Amino acid sequence: MKKQAKHIENILERTVFVSRWILAPFYLGLSLSLLVLLHQFIKEIYTFLTDITNTSIESVLLFVLTLVDISLAGNLLIIVIFSGYENFVSKINVANHEDKPDWMGHVDFTDLKIKLISSIVAISGIHLLKIFMNLKSYDRDTIILYVVVHLTFVVSGVLLAFMDYLMSKSYKLQK
Repeated sequence: MKKQAKHIENILERTVFVSRWILAPFYLGLSLSLLVLLHQFIKEIYTFLTDITNTSIESVLLFVLTLVDISLAGNLLIIVIFSGYENFVSKINVANHEDKPDWMGHVDFTDLKIKLISSIVAISGIHLLKIFMNLKSYDRDTIILYVVVHLTFVVSGVLLAFMDYLMSKSYKLQK
């Protein structure tokens, strides 16, 4: 009876372990979403270039901020795809490829959270800067809402970093 229970337990544990592969299509979908960002990036450039003679310096700055915003979103996706896949599915075997990012394989879940919130704060900051550069187009309540949302991201990031700091100190004390 004990042998049969152990056999069932082993099958259950292997099934649970293999179930991590269910996440692989999620990361593939996120990889494909990079193509959507690329399309938007190219569309922004095309739209800007077709009317470049009628642009002001403010329009140029807003254009550049939009491109930076899209590229930050792409960077965020790469971080989530690589580190999420490596932390939860399987190691990416690219050996010592010359283009392998230095951080790849070294970003644990804590690092991933900090990188994510940092990217979100940066993206939110760029959106806020775009609003401040075009204040005439927004009403007071909308501006306040954007500032509050941005500050919420900033405070969340600081609190998350502080919690991770406390947890690391706690682990050191336990050792």
